[in-house]
Amino acid sequence: MKLRSIFAASVAAFALSTGELCADENWSQFRGPNGWGHAETKDVPEKWSASSVAWSTDLKGRGQSSPVIHGGKMFLTGASEDGSDRYVFCLDTKTGKELWSKTIPSSKPDSAHKMNSRATPSCATDGEIVVAFFGPGGMHAFDYDGNPKWSLDLGDFPGSWGTAASPIIVGEVVVQNCDATGPSRLVAIGLKDGKIKWETAREDKPKGGWSTPIVIEYDGKKEIVLNGEFGVRAYDPATGKENWFCKGFTGRGAPMPAFSNGLLYVVNGKPGDTYCVKPGGSGDVTDTHMVWHAARKGGRDLPSPVVVGDFVFVSSMSGVASCYEAKTGKLLWADRIAEGVEFAAAPLVANGLVYIQAVQGGKTVVIRPGATMDVVAENELGAESDEIFRATLTPVQGHVFARSQSKVYCLK
Repeated sequence: MKLRSIFAASVAAFALSTGELCADENWSQFRGPNGWGHAETKDVPEKWSASSVAWSTDLKGRGQSSPVIHGGKMFLTGASEDGSDRYVFCLDTKTGKELWSKTIPSSKPDSAHKMNSRATPSCATDGEIVVAFFGPGGMHAFDYDGNPKWSLDLGDFPGSWGTAASPIIVGEVVVQNCDATGPSRLVAIGLKDGKIKWETAREDKPKGGWSTPIVIEYDGKKEIVLNGEFGVRAYDPATGKENWFCKGFTGRGAPMPAFSNGLLYVVNGKPGDTYCVKPGGSGDVTDTHMVWHAARKGGRDLPSPVVVGDFVFVSSMSGVASCYEAKTGKLLWADRIAEGVEFAAAPLVANGLVYIQAVQGGKTVVIRPGATMDVVAENELGAESDEIFRATLTPVQGHVFARSQSKVYCLK
């Protein structure tokens, strides 16, 4: 079978598996089965407190990867203080008991910014193989019992910011954003054999690789979409060929695009406009496919935007949120979510609500997007005020799992 046919079959398998996993019994990669942060289940709690914690488990080292869950097993990563050891953990989701852990020595120098860690990318799994990525610490695959399958060195990733982009599984390949301050590229690796299937050079290199790709379908065609320093780009999943590019407004392409109603909603990490892009086209589509752009209030280092019905919700790290009409970009309101807290993690969407967790202490503010700001709840989980939360919330089977740099919580 020709390579293109193999990849076409893989993409079709991905589409089927995405539909199968949307019941939220599994949360197979960063921000869920499709990477958009939307929970399909209706039993996600709106309110909780310290008494809602069913269990909590201390984790070795430090990390910011989000809980990934499949078949009752949770996969997380961590790293030693100097980065000489990286860890992959497997926990029982019912009890928090560690089922297995693996230590991966790393001799490569690795910078970690104070807002980042040496174990920030989340794992990805297809239900049989678990993949973990550690930037210069390499990519590593294990079976569900923790037996090593393969390891791959993907480069040095120079710079002082560290890495954050998570791997995603597209059919039979793992797709990894390898942006860095040096040569940057998007890479597809065989899930079973660990061999590079294609790689595409990227221009988006000045500030490193933090954004995780998503897969969308538009006009009957699937595309890998990836934000970056200069704007958002789309790639052919079968070959890695760049299909189109839409120029952004500022820089730092960390936030992931949101996809809804056949449109992409994008922000960059620096202060600048929120913008909406119609997928498709070829080459530079900035003038032809940007549907709207609108001023955004708030500062830098944004969590990813989310779309809830007719509304687009965007927050800055400083906690100033903006809400827009999804079709027109009309700014409906801009306000501070909560006093004295910062937000870094990408929001979770469930039951028409936005769940966004604060960095210090893990307070979660629940907001109903609409014509005016509507705060539904402010939930605490009993963490220490100096405990740091930058991982995203994971909802599975009526529970919400929250991860700090050194601990994971199960909320009922």
